[in-house]
Amino acid sequence: MTTRSWKIQRYDHDVHQEVDDEVASEYPLTVVVNDKEFATMVCTPMNLEELVIGFLASEGIIRTYEEIERLTIDEDRGFAYTQTSKDIPIRTDVQKRWLGSCCGKSRAFYFQNDATTAKTIMDSFTITPSECYDLMESFQLEAGMFQRTGGVHQAAIASPEGLLKTYADIGRHNALDKLFGYLLKEKVKRKGKVILFSGRISSEVLLKISKIGLGLLLSKSAPTDLALELAEDLNITAVGFTRGQRMNVYTHHRRVQAPVQGGQRLE
Repeated sequence: MTTRSWKIQRYDHDVHQEVDDEVASEYPLTVVVNDKEFATMVCTPMNLEELVIGFLASEGIIRTYEEIERLTIDEDRGFAYTQTSKDIPIRTDVQKRWLGSCCGKSRAFYFQNDATTAKTIMDSFTITPSECYDLMESFQLEAGMFQRTGGVHQAAIASPEGLLKTYADIGRHNALDKLFGYLLKEKVKRKGKVILFSGRISSEVLLKISKIGLGLLLSKSAPTDLALELAEDLNITAVGFTRGQRMNVYTHHRRVQAPVQGGQRLE
């Protein structure tokens, strides 16, 4: 159950009435890898298979979907059991601060697994401003669960022609991991694709975009400075405040280009 009905007193000035409100469900899921407990995440109980696949890829446990031999989800108990094709030592230090370099520059990663799984994006894909605005409008129209609860984040994969897949979750990282899991499971080609995101562009979000392997992120919210520094280093175009017919292109501006004469995008 992704949402629940909750009786509330809704006020309008000093007048209130009792009504049923819809709230997002919060669900703990423990991921077990090769019979060893790896992590527990709090998520929205939907698309759990994609969530687990994307989470394991984001954490560097797997590189491809084929490395998972078995994935079983016990929704009643809140456990996801995975077996991989090779034995993977589960480190106990993955959440310790670790400083390293990014692309030969003095950029600090918080966690060691980020330094080993982040990728520099090398595509030359471009998109027009109008296509960005249209995609964000479609993305907003897909936000049914947010409109009902106000309590979830949303992530989507798209081409300039339209949205391909959208996921929602109470956790912004979870929404991106679900998207990552879908791309791996369905073997979706990354070339010419865009990620749309409802939340703030933080350094952690930017690193997930890098791990997914896409060079263009459209968000309706603001970025942080560290996220933009990482975007510069990892060759990712970060676009924030995409609302209506306006947006801010913060990094690698060449991917967003107005049409040249004849209406063709530059490649």
